[in-house]
Amino acid sequence: MVSIITPCYNGERFLGETIESVLGQTYANWEMLIVDDGSTDGTARVASEYAAKDGRIQLYRQANAGTAAARNNGMRRARGRYIALLDADDVWDADFLERQLAFMREKNAACVCCSYRHIDENSREIQHPTACMPRITLKDMAVMNRIGCLTGLYDASSHGKVMLHEELRSIRDDYAYWYDIVKLAGTAYGNPDVLASYRVLSGSTTGNKLKLVSRQFSFYRGYLRQKLPAALVNTLRWGISGLGKFS
Repeated sequence: MVSIITPCYNGERFLGETIESVLGQTYANWEMLIVDDGSTDGTARVASEYAAKDGRIQLYRQANAGTAAARNNGMRRARGRYIALLDADDVWDADFLERQLAFMREKNAACVCCSYRHIDENSREIQHPTACMPRITLKDMAVMNRIGCLTGLYDASSHGKVMLHEELRSIRDDYAYWYDIVKLAGTAYGNPDVLASYRVLSGSTTGNKLKLVSRQFSFYRGYLRQKLPAALVNTLRWGISGLGKFS
């Protein structure tokens, strides 16, 4: 079974499309754990309607505590061998799970990811797809997060569940999660095929990466404990990459 963990805060607008992309998977052995992180819109209503129709979808609610806490809420309840993190505005291609599981078997890997496209609020493709690296090491992860969160798949039977760092709340918690997994696994593998869509929202922090420069630098210095020169260089490399991707 694949456990799909979806944190959601005021995600009513896109949640249905995300759930539909999971329902449409050609690989059917999954559970979807939606964690409503204190939403004030119709998020719970949308999730409840889908959960009532398909027992593989479960809704849990909590007071607002950030994406890391919401993901951990789902992680503790996850029953699957494989763990995937899918945010409430991103979508998978119908054969995402089938092809990624086959790729994982092919590589005999504990962690895999894939390339992904970018879409806007109207689900129209924008920019160029983000191509993943074919082989990802901890050294690569120390430069920047090389695993698109919506594309990562982890085999928890290899090293057990990996929890997220709630002290990070919603800032770089996904980066820390995939960094920890690559540290355990040694290597992650990237499927060059584009199998998922990452939504870029106007006005969001992800959509305007310049606002995140200081937080990214703090992550290098704090969580990764990099020395000042390395943290400065990696922040610059990350910034250049982000400007090229989102300009």
